[in-house]
Amino acid sequence: MAAPLLALLVDRWLGEPPAPLHPVVWMGRALQRVGDRLAPQIPVAQDFKRFWLAALAWCALAAIVLIVSLAVQQLAWRLLPPAVAGLAVGVLLKPLLAWRMLRDEVLAVEVALGQSLPAGRAQLARLVSRDVSALSAVQVRESAVESLAENLNDSVVAPLFWFALLGLPGAALYRFANTADAMWGYPGMRGGRYWQWAGKWAARADDVLSWVPARITAALVALVAGGVRLRALVRQARKTPSPNSGWPMAAMALALGVRLGKPGVYTLHGHGRRAGPLDVRRAARIGQAVVVACVPLMALLQGLVWWMEGKFA
Repeated sequence: MAAPLLALLVDRWLGEPPAPLHPVVWMGRALQRVGDRLAPQIPVAQDFKRFWLAALAWCALAAIVLIVSLAVQQLAWRLLPPAVAGLAVGVLLKPLLAWRMLRDEVLAVEVALGQSLPAGRAQLARLVSRDVSALSAVQVRESAVESLAENLNDSVVAPLFWFALLGLPGAALYRFANTADAMWGYPGMRGGRYWQWAGKWAARADDVLSWVPARITAALVALVAGGVRLRALVRQARKTPSPNSGWPMAAMALALGVRLGKPGVYTLHGHGRRAGPLDVRRAARIGQAVVVACVPLMALLQGLVWWMEGKFA
């Protein structure tokens, strides 16, 4: 149960490991190589063959991730004393979550905006895939807050949730699925390739694995912020095209009392005020409180899983 806490402490003290040692970087490189062979360079009509080839490729890579992470976890528990093995698993869990980097990158958006609007846009472009060239300062702040809220789930809560259920393999599988969605899960052109069919499986797999954690994230944001009405949260969360990202974003919009949105796509908490210079920092504080609240919650969930395993063994 100490592994999530240790992973978050290592994240706070040391941040991300070097790219050559980062398992998520390895996943991204594998996905890039496979994706370049699967996705066409021009739009195509219905292509179920490409869909199933991409699905099989996703499953094959996911199987490798599961096998390797399970083997590493089993070796730790078999070769090391239990206390040391728990610490080792916590260290291995760290690269599969990333709060410090997310918080720092989001806060850097407001710092860059203090220099100039183009600098703010350039910093935001490190966080989001949307076109930032025409965004106003307020829209840049909105996008930064949205990115923090959405990735609070993707980079912290969801990996810890799946770790609590399935151990290191669960967290590794989730990070693989989320990385695959970020690289493949687009309904059109991206990076010079057409992902409508090659990326559909990756997008749906991430939707499934993120469904419960996204709602837990929203509940934690509402809890630590206080004053967020459940009915309003549910109504706002349904406004985004994604079945999951709207939940933490809507919770953050309501918690801050600000309007968030993607131009031409959705608006969350439309009656809220415009995001101001202090709101990015306020969002980061709420995110930090959610991360802290996650530790006992996931420990409780992990304890429940162990109890059920013992009861039905």
